[in-house]
Amino acid sequence: MPLFESGTFASGTAEDLRFSVNLSILFTELPLLERPAAAAAAGFDAVELWWPWPDSPTPAPAALDALRRAIEDAGVQLTGLNFYAGQLPGPARGALSLPGEESERFRANVEVTAGFAASLGCTALNALYGNRVPGVDPAAQDALALENLVLAARAADRIGAILLVEALNRIESPHYPLVDAPAAVAVADRVNEVTGLGNATFLMDLYHLSMNGEDLPRVIDTYAHRTGHVQIADNPGRGAPGTGSLPLAGLLDRLRKAGYDGRIGLEYKPGDRPSAEAFDWLPPLIPHPRGTPR
Repeated sequence: MPLFESGTFASGTAEDLRFSVNLSILFTELPLLERPAAAAAAGFDAVELWWPWPDSPTPAPAALDALRRAIEDAGVQLTGLNFYAGQLPGPARGALSLPGEESERFRANVEVTAGFAASLGCTALNALYGNRVPGVDPAAQDALALENLVLAARAADRIGAILLVEALNRIESPHYPLVDAPAAVAVADRVNEVTGLGNATFLMDLYHLSMNGEDLPRVIDTYAHRTGHVQIADNPGRGAPGTGSLPLAGLLDRLRKAGYDGRIGLEYKPGDRPSAEAFDWLPPLIPHPRGTPR
């Protein structure tokens, strides 16, 4: 049964939601260049991505061109993109606060990411903060992070995009310093103070916040107006909505009523099935000439 048939949603709310599929966690059974078309075939008109080349902050132009064509040919909109963040998935949780080579790689990536996003009309760029480094003063890391986030915010502003600052969860990311909503929002506020641009916003990932034990209704009520993007997965397990115990229908309804009208990023694991079969929790879709957009 679709999640939204539970009666939790107000009438018509489910149909008002707009989703984007994260192609770095869904459809990964396919080569990268085949994933945009697979998302379109599943009925979605928007996709988002972690930085697709974790080993290279500055991939060859041919690689960028090939991914751009795959997205354009699929007829989907790229709505979110991460800056270079190191090995993701893997041990890294960002590069911008890491002194030395990784910070330099982030800086080299800023204009590449912004340029690629601009070419596809993508207006949300996510900058993962990075883990604490043993033996390095946290204050020095925070100063470096602010410097690099300011660079990223200015690059995003030049293409009409927002900068996203994300809180992760302390269980899976014990060395990541932004492990609750107030910490991430405070960093975004500091970036805005320095730049004066006001384009640094909160990425509200309900899975990560739930793993931290945060009061999700209170987070929504407090920070919906500061939120640039929302991502979801159920908990426990980081699976599709309905596979865990999070009341996601009610939480998304609360978000809508709090004024959030942006995309909902689907950033969950499909489980032991093809990704195309991991959307049975969605409500029935309205027919569309190109398919059934969600």
